[in-house]
Amino acid sequence: MAREGEIRFLRFGDGRVAYAVSGQGPPLVVPAWWISHLELNWRDLAFRAFWECVGGGTSLVRYDAPGVGMSDRDGEPQERTLETEVALLEAVLDELGLQQATLLGGSSGGCAAIAFAARFPDRVDRLLLYGAYADGRSIAPAKVRDALVTTVRSHWGLGSRVLADVFLGDAGAEERESFARLQRAAASAETAATMLERVYRFDVRAELERVRAPTLVVHRRADRAIPYEQGRALAAAISGAALIPLEGRTHFPWAGDRQPVARALRSFLVPDATDARVVAEPAALLLSRREREVLALVASGLSEREIAEQLVLSKHTVHRHVANIRHKLGRGSRAAAVAEAARLGLI
Repeated sequence: MAREGEIRFLRFGDGRVAYAVSGQGPPLVVPAWWISHLELNWRDLAFRAFWECVGGGTSLVRYDAPGVGMSDRDGEPQERTLETEVALLEAVLDELGLQQATLLGGSSGGCAAIAFAARFPDRVDRLLLYGAYADGRSIAPAKVRDALVTTVRSHWGLGSRVLADVFLGDAGAEERESFARLQRAAASAETAATMLERVYRFDVRAELERVRAPTLVVHRRADRAIPYEQGRALAAAISGAALIPLEGRTHFPWAGDRQPVARALRSFLVPDATDARVVAEPAALLLSRREREVLALVASGLSEREIAEQLVLSKHTVHRHVANIRHKLGRGSRAAAVAEAARLGLI
């Protein structure tokens, strides 16, 4: 296994694929999502806090798909199929000398995890699926899929912002713009469009009945990217699978109210453990930098109009920040949110 914090490379096809391992314990392997960047993702405090909560006590293995992130990106985007996704996952396990691992397939990475679990049952200890699906064509109508791919291919700046809106639900403008920049840093327009077409082509429905590993499906009810019905259908089709529905519209598990997601996944990874690792998430990571600025001004007694003037924001933007703060802190009023923030040491 690689040492903590290292990014290493394995030969796959005509190029090299970047992978990283963090933590110590039984292996927890996360198949590559649509677009990722090992280094930039890990710098994101919310992303890192989520995976440290979920993967605590494991060796967490992540990797970037070929042509994406820190993997080789020279030449034309490679055609990606379910077969190559399964072969890549197998190559990662073989590179690390892992005979068996728990797989956590999120979003399109769930398809690779499902197919691998079906084809190599002896190599999968447990299967966790978050925001996943079986048939990419059922994610959205064909016209919507085609329009999104065309926008990404022809205007990656606009396309990255559209996707940020879809993936991040109710996140603030600052968080959405940060993710749009990460997408553009992780992949070219052509690669992103080709990868998105692949997401829509994946179909693992024929694999579902052959999955034998204990399986948990976690899905937010109002997920804007992958409809909740897709997760429910997965749980119904995999023998013995359990489904945990959660509230929320945000697709990424580390965005929005991430503690219920982390708690659900941890309950399957470590059934006898308490929630201490999840509860112990640093309180400061609950809120973005801008939300903490707004919170401090709310605590000082300023109105939303006064906060908008001081921070040079629109009143609507401040109102949304205040709503996000109340939601993240689980409080229904400004005063209650301020009291909870004081208890957590945020102000």
